[in-house]
Amino acid sequence: MQNRITELFNIQYPLIQAGMIWNSGYKLASAVSNAGGLGVIGAGSMYPEVLREHIQKYKKVTDKPFAVNVPMLYPQIDEIINIIIEEGVKIVFTSAGNPKTWTSFLKEKGIIVVHVVSSVKFALKAQDAGVDAVVAEGFEAGGHNGREETTTFTLIPMVKDKISIPLIAAGGIATGRGMLAAMILGADAVQIGSRFVASEESSAHKNFKDKVVETQDGETELTLKELAPVRLIKNKFYTQVKELYTQNPTLEQLKELLGRARAKKGMFEGNMDDGELEIGQIAGLINEIKPAAEIVKEIIEEYEAVKKSL
Repeated sequence: MQNRITELFNIQYPLIQAGMIWNSGYKLASAVSNAGGLGVIGAGSMYPEVLREHIQKYKKVTDKPFAVNVPMLYPQIDEIINIIIEEGVKIVFTSAGNPKTWTSFLKEKGIIVVHVVSSVKFALKAQDAGVDAVVAEGFEAGGHNGREETTTFTLIPMVKDKISIPLIAAGGIATGRGMLAAMILGADAVQIGSRFVASEESSAHKNFKDKVVETQDGETELTLKELAPVRLIKNKFYTQVKELYTQNPTLEQLKELLGRARAKKGMFEGNMDDGELEIGQIAGLINEIKPAAEIVKEIIEEYEAVKKSL
C-alpha cells in the first residue's frame, strides 16, 4: 500500500490515528504505529512535562515513526514546541490556528509538518505556508471542528482539486469501506479518531469508552460554535447547552456554563452527566472495545477485500 503518505512518514499503511485530547497517550500511539499505521500523541490535554514523559515512554517501547499533535490555541505552546525539538520528534500535526505561525520554524529543524483544515480556503493557506501535507476534516468528526459544516465526502474532492501536496481525509471514517471511499475521492490516507477512542490502549475513562459503544446515529451534535465548534454526545451537559441557547446567550454566559476542564471531567474522569463527551458521528458504527492493533488489522483487511471485490 505504498504511496505519498506512507513514503513521507515511513509507515506500512496510509492510516493515521488522530491526536485526540484525553485519549491519545503513548500507549495508543505506540500500539497503532507497531500495527503499521502512524500513532499520534495528543499534546492538547498535556502539560509540557507530561508530553515529554509520553514521548520518552513511547521511544522506550518502540522505534516506529510517530507524531505529536499540537493545537495552536494551547497556552504553553512555546514550551511544547521546545520539548518536541529537544526530544527529536520527526512529525508534527498542527491544528486550530494559523499554519504560518510555526511551519517554517519546525521545517528548519527537519520536522515534517501536517496541518488540519476544514475548508478549501484553509487547505490552500496551509499549502502556501509550506506544510508537507494537510488533513481535511469534515464536520462528522468528533471534538473541535470547522464552522462550515462541510461533510468529509464533499470536502475531500474539493480540496484534492486545489492542492498538490498529500491529502489525508478525516471525519466519519472508522472502517475499511470508509477508508477506501475516502481514497477513491482523492485522499492519500485517512486519519481515524473515534474508532481508536474505543480501544483498549486509549487513555479515556472506561465509562466514556462504554458510552461511545452505546452511542447510536443522531445522538451527537455540533454545538458551541461561538466559542469553538465541538461535536458532543447528547448528555446532561449537552441538554444544559441547548436550554441556554433558547435564551439567546452572550459569549460570557456560554463560557460560564462550559467552565474549565469540562472535557477532562467527561472523557478522562468518567463523569457521563456533567462532562463534555467529544465523539464523531461514526460512533453509531462502533460496537466493541478492542486492542488498537486489531482495529488496524480489521480496517486494512476490509479495505483490501472491498477493493478487490470492486
